[in-house]
Amino acid sequence: MGLQGKHIVLGVSGSIAAYKAADLASRLTQSACLVSVIMTPAAREFITPLTFRSLTHRPVVTDWFDPTSDLSIQHVALAEAADALVIAPATADIIAKLAQGLADEPLTGTALATQAPLVLAPAMDGHMYQHPAVQANLALLRQRGSVIVGPEHGRMASGLVGTGRLASTEAIIGALAQVLGRGGDLAGFTIVVTAGPTEEPLDPVRHITNRSSGKMGWAIAEAARDRGAQVTLVTGPVSLPDPTGVRTVHIRTALDLLKAIGHELRETHALVMAAAPADFRPALQAEQKIKKGLENTMSVELVKNPDILASLQGSFVKIGFAAESESLVKNAQAKLREKGLDLIVANDITRSDSGFGSDDNQVTIVDAHGGVDELPLMPKPEVADRILDRLVELLRART
Repeated sequence: MGLQGKHIVLGVSGSIAAYKAADLASRLTQSACLVSVIMTPAAREFITPLTFRSLTHRPVVTDWFDPTSDLSIQHVALAEAADALVIAPATADIIAKLAQGLADEPLTGTALATQAPLVLAPAMDGHMYQHPAVQANLALLRQRGSVIVGPEHGRMASGLVGTGRLASTEAIIGALAQVLGRGGDLAGFTIVVTAGPTEEPLDPVRHITNRSSGKMGWAIAEAARDRGAQVTLVTGPVSLPDPTGVRTVHIRTALDLLKAIGHELRETHALVMAAAPADFRPALQAEQKIKKGLENTMSVELVKNPDILASLQGSFVKIGFAAESESLVKNAQAKLREKGLDLIVANDITRSDSGFGSDDNQVTIVDAHGGVDELPLMPKPEVADRILDRLVELLRART
């Protein structure tokens, strides 16, 4: 799934942010993409073709007709071969040329000749970005189907602070993956994914929480996006940036989570509950910080939170998670029955090489028909795809 095996044509135009395109080229190559780079003459003033050739292990297009190239008419050959064309950074100049249909060098010529989706990541001075002409050109390109990523707000090379910074590599790759996944096996489905812990406050400073990092839920949300789904991610407090192309709802407590999910499930085909909401919360929350005082102990009365999964009913597919320290399959099967789940993903929290905070996970998938599928240790994005494979089967059976 995702970007593996795709031919991405990366256009680099003349911005100081061109150096960031080297990271993008490297990351795409590491993702097993075939990356072909086209540089405008202005881009070569900021970074050399050798940089991209070294990162992608492929020739870099800089001229209309290069007699040493194996691509006889390069802009046509790359236009036909591309699965997607991404221009990062996209300057005001290149955006204007694309909007007007000009083709005065290989990058704009390729953009006119290709039928592949076009992803643009603008980068320029903040006042330039806000200019009505630039905004009109971007609006026209959106109308034609181009996907615009960013720009971001922050400090720019000029020293000014504003909106004009090139989007992050992660955001650009996320947009590419979303665009290429439009025809995937989850296209047309809406999915709600939950992730992360909840925080149950004791006072304005302290709270009760758990070790969930949100990584598994993030991986599922991004994998579902890459397979064409319309995804909403409901997440507790985590240190991860919001995934590109996913509507993200931030909550804090288990009661917040229940309310948010109830709102999102009105027209949803599936719920994947990867969050780890607290089972209990303090009976009372102090309005002021609790002082240490002279006591050696402190007692906190806890009350049970609602059973979120059990309380949610509907025609949607319902997938839960079970973090267990013993009797993994037995406890997972009991939880599946009690909460009316279609599928449950169980993991052993006593393992040091998977689970909370780790980039890998080793899970056992248990279904409502008694099937038990024990998966090997693998990266969480691969686990996410295995879970979504089962979700696709369930959705097809219902539709």
